[in-house]
Order: sequence, then structure tokens, then C-alpha cells
Amino acid sequence: MGTSAIRTHANLDYELELKSVEAMCELRAKSRGRIHLEVVAFATSSAARGDLAVARELLERAIAAGADCIGGTPNLAPDPRSYIDMLLDVAERHDRCVDLHIDETLDPGARWFDYLVEQTMRRGMGGRVVGSHVSSLSAVSDDEARRSIDAAAKAGVAVCTLPAANLFLQGRDRRQLVPRGLTRVAEMLDAGVPVATASDNIQDAFVPVGSGDLLEIARWTILAAHLMEDATGRAFRMITDAPAQIMRLGADYGLRAGAFADLVVSRSENVGRLVAGGAADRSVMHRGEFVAGPLCAIHTAAPA
Repeated sequence: MGTSAIRTHANLDYELELKSVEAMCELRAKSRGRIHLEVVAFATSSAARGDLAVARELLERAIAAGADCIGGTPNLAPDPRSYIDMLLDVAERHDRCVDLHIDETLDPGARWFDYLVEQTMRRGMGGRVVGSHVSSLSAVSDDEARRSIDAAAKAGVAVCTLPAANLFLQGRDRRQLVPRGLTRVAEMLDAGVPVATASDNIQDAFVPVGSGDLLEIARWTILAAHLMEDATGRAFRMITDAPAQIMRLGADYGLRAGAFADLVVSRSENVGRLVAGGAADRSVMHRGEFVAGPLCAIHTAAPA
């Protein structure tokens, strides 16, 4: 569908231990010629609810097994502050980025994103920390939200909104004025916070639909986040430049001399029409080789 880089969260808990991380690291090695894959050691479920020392030990083992990033779910922890501190400690020790699923709720009192921002600033980890979901920010006053957003922009904390999961999971208990469940996407963009949009789940128990097409997610983001000004342009950057920045792809990414030839070739008049209506067809190139789409077949069949 055109995705050339994925950051995937592989669960770590007492039952699975390293099985998910090891499987994703194996897939990363097998797929190196087709896609760039980052594996997040995601301490969740029993690893978040239980003993921090055990969770730390699992994370250390996951890094030794090849995990690229540190992740977790602070809202599941009995003491979210200590849990966030532990995750950041491990990330600092091993020079890893951090990507947390945080405040995935419409409870205005669930505000651990603010603590994550505060600790990121204190530790000088700007540009290496992402808060995914941050749904509860939509449930607080405008003044409170503005303070949180400005602090995130200053600290260099990025946000990843996950519209499919938020639309399907949040607000199920409401019968009137059902909320959309997304964070304050437009306000974050206006404040200079790097915001990506992505899929948390595809055709599973949490989100029963989805194709893996980020152009589809871009369209959902425009609608669910009420993007008004430069809607298609902003949404396109949220599936391209913003995630590349978050994943720290640097000079390897983009249309510039010396960058990797990771391209999506599609029939469309311009980016706006591509986002709004999709591609009639598309071919995907990874590191200069076609890996999917009609041009892949032509390229493969061509004589040497």
C-alpha cells in the first residue's frame, strides 16, 4: 500500500515475555530488502501492572534481543510516574527512542502526558519521545490543553494520533453527543508539535476494519480531527514527513540527492487529489527496487 517504514509495538508481559519482540526482529531481518522496520519493546499488561523491576528486566532482555525502541502503557500502571521514570531510565541507558501509548481515555483526570513532557524536558530527551493517542487532552478545558500543547512543543515531544482506534473504542458508553476520541490534532499542528497519524490496529479485536493504507488513515484524520485549513496537505505530511521525523530517518528520507529511493509511484493529478480520493494504482519502491504494484511485475520481467 506504499508504506516504506513501520514502527511496530511488540508486547512484553509476564506470559509472552520476549516472544513478540523476537518474532518481529526475525521479520525485520527477513524483510530488510522490502521495508524499514523498527521494533518497540512494549511493556504492557502484566508488565505495566506488576513489579517495575521485572518490567525493567524484560526491557533489558528485549534490547539485548534487538529491540530498537522503548514503549509502554503508563495508564495501566499502579504508579504511572515511577513507571514512566523507569521507561525513560532504560531508554537513556541504551540511547533508545521512546514511544508510549498514553492517556488513551476520555477521562480528563488521566493526564500522564504532562508528566512525560516534563520528564522529557528535564532529561533533555527532546526529539526522542512520542506520546501516542493522548485522547484525554480532548476532554479538558481549552486553557489546560493549550498549556499541555505548548509544553510539548517546547520539550520536543511528538504525538501520534490513531484515529481508527480512537473512533472505534472511545465514547462507547455515551448515548448522546458521542465524542470522536482523538486528541487535539489541529491545535497541536498550529503550535508546532510534530504530529503523525497512523494505524494502531488493523482488522483485529480493537479495530475490525482497515487496509494498511495510510492514505485511508489520512482521510479519516481529516474528517475525525476536523482539519480545515490545508487539510489534505497537513494530512499528507502526517503520513510522510512527520513519521519520518519521529523515526529519525534524517537525510535517508525524502526527495533529495543522497536519500534512499523509497518511493510510491501513483496516478494522480496532485497530492491533494491523492489524499482525498486515493490512487487508481500504485507501485512501491524500497531502496531503489520495486517491491509491490504493477511496475514491480514489469521491472521483474524486464531482461537484465
